Amino acid sequence: MLKEFREFAMKGNVVDLAVAVIIGAAFGAIVTSLVGDIIMPLIGAATGGLDFSNYYVPLSAKVTATNLADAKKQGAVLAYGNFITLTLNFVIIAFVLFIVVRLMSQLKRHQEAAPPPPAKPSREVELLAEIRDLLKKA
Repeated sequence: MLKEFREFAMKGNVVDLAVAVIIGAAFGAIVTSLVGDIIMPLIGAATGGLDFSNYYVPLSAKVTATNLADAKKQGAVLAYGNFITLTLNFVIIAFVLFIVVRLMSQLKRHQEAAPPPPAKPSREVELLAEIRDLLKKA
């Protein structure tokens, strides 16, 4: 295993991996801010201020609070609201990334769509074409 890691490191992949991790961490912070500070408030405004974070199911009969923080103090609760919020964040992030990758792919295809001009035939090809044309005339 150590030999395989040494080969991996010698190929320069470790540096590429480190750069990818750093870029991924920075991108993750940007996406988290985008979802938390921009997209989720818009969704909250569209749904009338619906907040999933306080959704829970009491697991104890003595839990009577309507607020999740108070309910946790009274006893055991199954707080599924945060799971709903994080799942919604994941779906939004996946959708945004899908749109970004799709747009980048279309842009790349658009740039590659123009075919390069045909290359000038070599001298041998020109001579062969002349011979062919002369033989057709004869």
